[in-house]
Amino acid sequence: MSDNGLELVDASQRRILWIVLALNVALAAAFGVTGMRADSSALIANGLDNLSDSLVYVITLLAMGRSATWKRGAARVSGVLLIVFAVGVVSDVGRRALIGTEPVGSTMMWMALAAAVVNMFCLQLLKRIRAPDVNIRAASTFSANDFISNAGVLVGGGLVLWIGRAWPDLVVGVLVAGIALKGGIEILRDAHRETKTHREHADD
Repeated sequence: MSDNGLELVDASQRRILWIVLALNVALAAAFGVTGMRADSSALIANGLDNLSDSLVYVITLLAMGRSATWKRGAARVSGVLLIVFAVGVVSDVGRRALIGTEPVGSTMMWMALAAAVVNMFCLQLLKRIRAPDVNIRAASTFSANDFISNAGVLVGGGLVLWIGRAWPDLVVGVLVAGIALKGGIEILRDAHRETKTHREHADD
């Protein structure tokens, strides 16, 4: 591919990532506001998740056009951020379980539906990127995980409405943290595999 072709590809990828970044920032704000108003651990967890995703998209944008080693390092930072986020969410859920919480199930459900539409759109955008590197694969992992988390919030909100208890909201908060933890570990493993493959080729 010519230099002009590579520049066009990079420009297209950057445009997609900027759109996905903007959407995640908007979702983080929406989840934060609705989570506070609805007293929902699950919504706040999703908001923090989208905020951490946004930070990682910034890292991904900075990694574009740099060396493979730099990109793998950026991916490791992304994975660690997700793990830190998961620990923080579990701590918040524990705090809410102790002090008590009264989540609003209907707010949880409509916010989850709106977020699911946005995350599906993000996934479709990311699929347009050809030959994704480790950071682009990480971005796709985030959007896929977010979509699964939205389904959990939807179910949790329905249960809160049905039984009138707070525990489904707390359970979903823990599940969101678990999904983030799994995603962070997968990203670190992906970066490790790329590093190992690079070293093997270098030794040949």
